[in-house]
Amino acid sequence: MAVPMTNYTPRPDRFDQAGKDQLVDAHDLEVTQPGMRSLRAWSHDALALRPGERALDIGSGTGSEVFAFADAVGPTGAAIGVEPDPNLLASAERRTTDEGSTARFVSGDAYGLPFGGDAFDAVLCERAFQHLTAPARAAAEIARVLRPGGRAVVVDSDWATAIVHPGDPRVVRAVIDTLISSTTNPLSGRRLAGLLSDAGLVVDEVGSQALVQDRTVGAGALVSRIADLAVLRGTITAEERDQLLTDLRAGADRGDIHISVTLFGVLAHKP
Repeated sequence: MAVPMTNYTPRPDRFDQAGKDQLVDAHDLEVTQPGMRSLRAWSHDALALRPGERALDIGSGTGSEVFAFADAVGPTGAAIGVEPDPNLLASAERRTTDEGSTARFVSGDAYGLPFGGDAFDAVLCERAFQHLTAPARAAAEIARVLRPGGRAVVVDSDWATAIVHPGDPRVVRAVIDTLISSTTNPLSGRRLAGLLSDAGLVVDEVGSQALVQDRTVGAGALVSRIADLAVLRGTITAEERDQLLTDLRAGADRGDIHISVTLFGVLAHKP
């Protein structure tokens, strides 16, 4: 089924470099965790795609969710991913060829989706809003491309829910505060329902899932990078950073470690 597309010139990538770095590191905490798999299963169940429907994934990355959409909607439907990163887009397109999937991928960003209005039955946007400077514009775009009765699932982190244990509480607090202050939209998770409501959608359900980092990896890439940033900003000393990383490694060795963040998912529909 064809999906109407507007004339479109790809916009510059809307993530700054710090946002890109954090996005990559966050995958260590998020994408491979059982909690992420559970949240994705909830997303697919909530969207409840049917054969012949049109589905869109905003910020589709290497395309895993779009391939699942393509299987669900079948040959009479359409499954499309929008991705601003050319390297991820190329990877998704290669996978499409290798797997013989009907999934399609186009260059674009959350602020200007290259489709006409009322084009989709279902829209997914996962872990993109935290990196957007104007999330209300993205929510309005979701509402614009949804057909009446269409449904959307938006999922994102709320970095104020981050937990890092063990470690000196003051140092841990400084590192988490640095993480929050270095994220474009750090409280995105708690704001999703309001953004979608303001865009004219009706919120049907709000879910959450704590993502807990593998206990064997110690600090992990994300905490290590943010601790380095806290040193550069002068909120902790290099010695305090080193001690925190040592405490986390020791905690991992004895089974006393907990690093997590909570993600929120919102299901909404267009009236």
